[in-house]
Amino acid sequence: MLWIVIGLRLLIGSSRLLVWGSVEIAGRLGVSDLLIGLTIVAIGTSLLEFAAPLTAARRGHPDMALGNVLGSNLFNTLAVVGIAGAISPIDVASEVLNRDLPAVACATMMLLVYCCGFKHRQGQINRLEGSSLVLAYIAYTAWLIL
Repeated sequence: MLWIVIGLRLLIGSSRLLVWGSVEIAGRLGVSDLLIGLTIVAIGTSLLEFAAPLTAARRGHPDMALGNVLGSNLFNTLAVVGIAGAISPIDVASEVLNRDLPAVACATMMLLVYCCGFKHRQGQINRLEGSSLVLAYIAYTAWLIL
């Protein structure tokens, strides 16, 4: 139990350091808040969520890994944004509607197609499909930066 507490504290602390340091550096370089949120803060806050699915997948529990990722994204999208919007109205920039929302929809559709699979391997995401998802994320991030 002690190691779990120590590990969680290290994960939380390192994630916070990454986010705060990255935001400070990006702010000094004149990078927009939206870009910081879509890249640096997203990576920093997702590092905590990366450990559980990775461990679950390596231990032969891929359902736990996928459930963690999907559940986390649904919670962030619906509950976190919903609560923030209920507290104070959120202005949605045109960039979000024209660039980011279609990218999220495309990524969701890719995942849906991969999860539904094809006749002989329904319900399985193989290495090629997983790699294409990672490459899609890298391409989207590069697009944001450029």
